[in-house]
Amino acid sequence: MNYGFVIDNRKCIGCHACTVACKSEFDVPIGVNRTHVKYIEKGEFPNNTREFSVHRCNHCADAPCVEICPTTALYTRTDGIVDFDNDRCIGCKSCMQACPYDALYIDPDTNTAAKCNYCAHRIDGGYEPACVIVCPVEAIISGDLDDPESNIALLVANEETTVRKPEKMTDPNLYYVNGTHEMLDPNATSVDGKYVWSEQAAGVGHYAKYANQRVAESDTQNLLIQLAMENSARTGKPIDKRAIDNVAQEIQQNVDAKEARRVYDSPSKGVLWGWEVPAYVWTKAIATGTFLMMAVWHFFNGGLESSSEMAGLMTTLVFMGFTGALLVKDIDRPDRFLYVLLRPQWKSWLVRGAYIITVFGGLVSLKLLDNYYQLGHDWLWIPGTLFAGLGAVYTAFLFNQARARDLWQTPIQSAIHMLVHAIMAGSVVLMIIAPESIEWMANILLWGIGANIVIMAKEILMPHDTPDTKKAIHLMTKGYYSKYFWFGATYGNLGSAVILVTLSGSWALFAGVMALIGIYLTEFVRIRVPQMIPLS
Repeated sequence: MNYGFVIDNRKCIGCHACTVACKSEFDVPIGVNRTHVKYIEKGEFPNNTREFSVHRCNHCADAPCVEICPTTALYTRTDGIVDFDNDRCIGCKSCMQACPYDALYIDPDTNTAAKCNYCAHRIDGGYEPACVIVCPVEAIISGDLDDPESNIALLVANEETTVRKPEKMTDPNLYYVNGTHEMLDPNATSVDGKYVWSEQAAGVGHYAKYANQRVAESDTQNLLIQLAMENSARTGKPIDKRAIDNVAQEIQQNVDAKEARRVYDSPSKGVLWGWEVPAYVWTKAIATGTFLMMAVWHFFNGGLESSSEMAGLMTTLVFMGFTGALLVKDIDRPDRFLYVLLRPQWKSWLVRGAYIITVFGGLVSLKLLDNYYQLGHDWLWIPGTLFAGLGAVYTAFLFNQARARDLWQTPIQSAIHMLVHAIMAGSVVLMIIAPESIEWMANILLWGIGANIVIMAKEILMPHDTPDTKKAIHLMTKGYYSKYFWFGATYGNLGSAVILVTLSGSWALFAGVMALIGIYLTEFVRIRVPQMIPLS
């Protein structure tokens, strides 16, 4: 059994009965929707066409929201329905980053995730979903896709259907009949704020002023037709059909050539992971990098002085504490944070990362005690180094599970990038706490900056395989946040490198502080910008 939907766009009239029924069935709060209707328009008023399409959870066979959810709050039932349990949800918003279809939201009443669950309670009782029952034109068809005799299976088999974003490899169970590219691809229509529901900022009346503009633009064509009709009535001669046909052809060409535009859709959810996430990536780089550089010094130079080693270990623990605090702050249900450890879903890199930093913190604590009591357990450097490396890079694989964001889909490159950032940050800390290591660590920092520049240049300059990636790179380098990116790249990398090459002594510390600022700014932009690209 495999439940799915078919949306027949030949029938949909855009009445929103499905949205209202869904809100009523689940008491969905104002401002969020489990299902919504999107409108797009082509051509110029009054010679325009309008299309309607219902968007909601696609109940994917390979659901990325289920894979990334750290607490099994989202799960796939045996009948193919992707359901959720808000009693387990911690409000981490990872599922929203993973869903390519923008189907999830945070319920403002419970601060937990929610979405269409196929009215699973109705299915269990032998009924159809509420949206299917109320649709006045039967444009929404539900049923078992595995049953070849079911209406939905026959539709999928006999009609030309399409799905949203097949390149995401989620195997969605929501099919569209007559689903146009302009309707299903969010990149095909711009989000310019000039439509009925644009960020809910201006209300329904916002669109009225643009109607007058479109009427004015079509006046010339209307006038030609009117003059032809008046001339026929005055002279008694037949209407010049050729002239009318020319006008009609021109109108149709304008309709065909005019860029499709959205005129009604759901409000944007905005940036889901705010400043806390790049800050936590930054503090984690400092914590893990400090231990890594201490380990490198230990293996190659026989270890730091006892006081410097204590300072380094304490710095590691303090910044790990900041990392944990930022993680807790970013989730909408901080009271449930321990669910990540106590109710883990092991495929999620959020869970794996939580255990990695927990074990790493324990090893650092043991090494701190070992150093304080002079126990001589130097073997702790080996597992500590391993978990420091894992702690530095695991976030790259968490971002990779956020399949909705194309820029993050390079886990190996991102892992190397984060490891380089950790090495850079750790070398700066060691220069501060162990002055005897300045020259050595300055060289490591310089090599790290070089590697960092190469990785950033590759990300920016190499060909990009998806429109979302291209758009993200464009926004990073030329959009509003480009000033932060370029300041971090030039001031934090090129500036630091110049100082390290030309000056010495305490100037290396200044270059290190510049490098730390550069790391934060580039991570801030790289994490924030992809979230500004619409998913639906």
